[in-house]
Amino acid sequence: MAIGHDIETVLGTYTLDRGCSLPDDVVRGRVYGNPDGPALVVLGGISATRFVSDGSPSAKKGYNRGWWSRLVREGGAIDLNKFKVIGYDFAPNNGGLNCPETITTTDQARRLKALLDSQGVSHIAALIGSSYGGMCGLAFARDYPDMIGQLCVIGAAHRPYPIGVGWRGIQRRIVRLGLDAGNPETGLKLARELAMTTYRTPEEFAHRFDLAETTTDPIQFDICNYLGSRGDVFAGNMDARRFLALSESVDLHRVEPEAISTPTLLMTAISDQLAPLTDMRELRDRLSGPSELYTFTSLYGHDAFLKEYDAMEPRLSAFCKGLST
Repeated sequence: MAIGHDIETVLGTYTLDRGCSLPDDVVRGRVYGNPDGPALVVLGGISATRFVSDGSPSAKKGYNRGWWSRLVREGGAIDLNKFKVIGYDFAPNNGGLNCPETITTTDQARRLKALLDSQGVSHIAALIGSSYGGMCGLAFARDYPDMIGQLCVIGAAHRPYPIGVGWRGIQRRIVRLGLDAGNPETGLKLARELAMTTYRTPEEFAHRFDLAETTTDPIQFDICNYLGSRGDVFAGNMDARRFLALSESVDLHRVEPEAISTPTLLMTAISDQLAPLTDMRELRDRLSGPSELYTFTSLYGHDAFLKEYDAMEPRLSAFCKGLST
């Protein structure tokens, strides 16, 4: 198992992109691999952490495997023998902001730059971002083009897809109902159950579940038990107000592709409902620098970046082999 070490920088209180302030901000990251190798940043979805490769603390299980350890490892597609890999915790760290939950991918990119600056990292060979991390990667490449060599974006576009905005809006209203009722965990649990139906595909659920009844009072089915278990895990590891901030940040994401000249590899499962193929093609066509769109099939939809390692590994390996300092 790869072992990393934590890094951080204190930013204090400052004004965010849309006028809110983030109080007492501490930016945290984690470094793995070859300390003398080219620097490479890896970012995931809103529930991902800086624990990219080794174990990470968990509220319910004590210690979990790093969220992308299948790919970020010694000899892996993102080879820790070659690269200095940096993971990153999205803001806000705990709880909400001092005004309605308004933090943007531009703010996340600014925090990442501050973390890199604090470590004397003036240039990264690449940023690999999936889902929300891909959105933040696009903002970083737009705002700090001289700091980044190449960009890889998985399952994320230059703007959110309208139906996804609608789904997440419902999730946030559920969480706010839980907060108003004094039961934020139940709100988070139900919101995550709904979210799972958008991350995955109807075909996966049809293949996986036979609608066996598991309880009779009230009647519940095997698919409901699965969704409930995913909700329980999420509610045990995510603060309700932090979720509201990050969910809204996804919906606020806007980047003009023409402003990005960084060579970019886009990857997506063609079944992704949140970053559909039409948007990924538009992003590819509008980027001002060299770009490629790599697609693959998957039953897992948007969650393919956490499941389809065999489909992604060859292309990611080739991407990383082409990187230089």
